[in-house]
Amino acid sequence: MATDPSCAVAHGHLDADAVAHGKADAPPESRTLVAVFASPVADYLIRYGRDLGYRTTLVEPERGRVTNDEDAATTVLPSLPENIDGDTDVIVTDHHRPELGAYLRDALALDVRWVGIMGSPRHQGPHVAALKDLGVPDDEIARVHRPIGLNIGSRTPAEIAIATLAGLIADRNAKPGGFDF
Repeated sequence: MATDPSCAVAHGHLDADAVAHGKADAPPESRTLVAVFASPVADYLIRYGRDLGYRTTLVEPERGRVTNDEDAATTVLPSLPENIDGDTDVIVTDHHRPELGAYLRDALALDVRWVGIMGSPRHQGPHVAALKDLGVPDDEIARVHRPIGLNIGSRTPAEIAIATLAGLIADRNAKPGGFDF
């Protein structure tokens, strides 16, 4: 269906119309998505993230929580990989886990592009106290995004994943998201 990827670039600019119509391939991406903690939202983030061109990783310290589907779909690690870079987005998908502070602290110490944690914006998240208890400075705590997705009223794990990935794409492309262009 698609043609030579070099056709997607004309005069140094991406031919988005050709890519959107399947007449050219998008240039290869170097994005990485790290979902921390096995959860229904992590399942969808990994599934949809791969469809969007992300390299995906699931970080889960308790191997028994990892489903066969997750294990088959992505790399599963017990801790954050140290070789992640500025093209990496890290999303903590369970704000009830006692080790969330340590994982967020470790993510903030790495050269990642974006760090977020699921949770309602109506109250302060437990990550704030957890990070303060670990001695993380306020300016670093402020780098943790919460909520993590565009405000589309998402409630189901699939909707949360779509809102999150749409927000990451908008942020990466310096766009506000929504219907304003």
